[in-house]
Amino acid sequence: MLLAGCDAPVRLMPTPVTFGSGDVDPFEQAGYQVQGTDLPVFYITNRGAVIEKPEPLHTLLPSERLRMGVAHMRIGDDTLDWETLHRLSTSDDPDARPIVHLKGLEQKAALGPGDTVAGSADAQAFFATVNRALAASQKKELVVYVHGANNTVARASAQAAQLRHFTGRRVVMLSFLWPSTGSILRYFTDVGHAAASVDPFARMIEALAENTKASSIEVVAFSAGAQIVSPAMVKLATPRPGETREQLRQRLRLSHVYFAAPDIDTRRFADELAQYIDIVGRVSIAANLNDSALRFSSVVNRGSRAGSPNLTELSEEQTGFIVDASRKLGFDVIKVDPTAIPNLPPRSHAFWFEDPWVSGDLLGLLLLNAEPQRRGLEPQESPQGTRYWTFPPDFRDRVQRLFTPAAAASSPR
Repeated sequence: MLLAGCDAPVRLMPTPVTFGSGDVDPFEQAGYQVQGTDLPVFYITNRGAVIEKPEPLHTLLPSERLRMGVAHMRIGDDTLDWETLHRLSTSDDPDARPIVHLKGLEQKAALGPGDTVAGSADAQAFFATVNRALAASQKKELVVYVHGANNTVARASAQAAQLRHFTGRRVVMLSFLWPSTGSILRYFTDVGHAAASVDPFARMIEALAENTKASSIEVVAFSAGAQIVSPAMVKLATPRPGETREQLRQRLRLSHVYFAAPDIDTRRFADELAQYIDIVGRVSIAANLNDSALRFSSVVNRGSRAGSPNLTELSEEQTGFIVDASRKLGFDVIKVDPTAIPNLPPRSHAFWFEDPWVSGDLLGLLLLNAEPQRRGLEPQESPQGTRYWTFPPDFRDRVQRLFTPAAAASSPR
C-alpha cells in the first residue's frame, strides 16, 4: 500500500537541440538566484496519505483530497557544481548525465472535495507562494505536467524538474502527482486510478485559474496522463450558469494542451477533443507510429491509441472533425518519425524528453509560444486531408535560429 523507496533513477535528459551548440544559453537571463543544483517544483496530488507532516507518506490509492506543496529536487550529488551542470546543459557533452533526486516533499495544504481555498488559510498561503514565483519569473505562464503510468512521486517530480531546468528556469512548473503504482505489471490498476483522478485534476485546474495570477496555464500530458487530461478538459468545458463559452475560455486561460505519446483510445480522444477544443488556445499531439508501449496498449485495450493512431477506426464524422480541427481549430499533429530524426530509437515512447529534437520543439512552444511552422516544422497532409507536421532535415538549424535573441524577442508572450 505504501510507496516503496526503490525507484529507477531519472538522469538529466539530453540537452535539447536548441541549446546543444552552446550558441544559445537558456540560463543567461535566469539570474543568480536560480543558479544551482537545487530545483524545487510545485506539486498537487490526489494520492492518499497515512502521514502528512513533517513530510507526507503517500499511499498508492486515489483520494478525494488535493494535497499541495513543494517537491524539493536536486540535480546530481553534493559534488556537482553549477558550472559543471551549466556546461552539461548547454552542450552535447557526452559526460554521464547526473541523477535528478527527490530530496523531500513539503506539504503546504490539503483540500477536501467540499473545501474552498477561501476557507483554508494554508491553501491561501500555498497559492500566494505560487504567485510570488510567477511574479519573480521572466514568463508568467504556469506549466502543469501530468505523468504517465508506471510512475512514482520521485520519477514524476524529476520529470517536471528537468523540464523546468531546460526552460532556463524561466517558467513555473507544477506536477500533478496522480496515484500510479509505479509498476508496469499493474497497468490496469493505473488505468483505474487515472479514471479516479479526472475530477481532482479538473478541480485543480479550476483552483489554479481562480487563485493564481498566471497569464495562462499550459498542460503537458505524457502517455496515460492523457486518460486524465482529456476527459477532465470535457468537464472543464462546461460553462457555469449564465457563463458564455468565451467567458469560460477567458476564465480558465488554457493556452495550450500538449499530449506526448498519448495512451488513450483514438476514438475517445476525437470525441472528447470536439467538446473542448474551443476553450483552449491550441492542442497538440506528438505521435510516433512505431511506439512500442502504445502498440502493447492498443492490443490489451483493443483499440489504437491517439499517440499511434489507426485512423480507419474513426467514423466519417470523426474523421471530418479531425481534418477541420487540424486546419482551422488549432489542433496540431506532430509526427515523430524515427527515420527523419537522428538517433531516435524506432520504437521510442519517451521521446519528448529522451530526444533532443522533440524536446527542442517542445521548448519552442513553452518558451516562445511559437506555432509549428515558426518552430521549424513542415506541414504535410494525410490521404484523409488531415494536416500534420514533420521534422525537416535542417530542423536543428531552424530551431536554433528561432532562439536567437532577435527572434525570441519578437515572439508573442
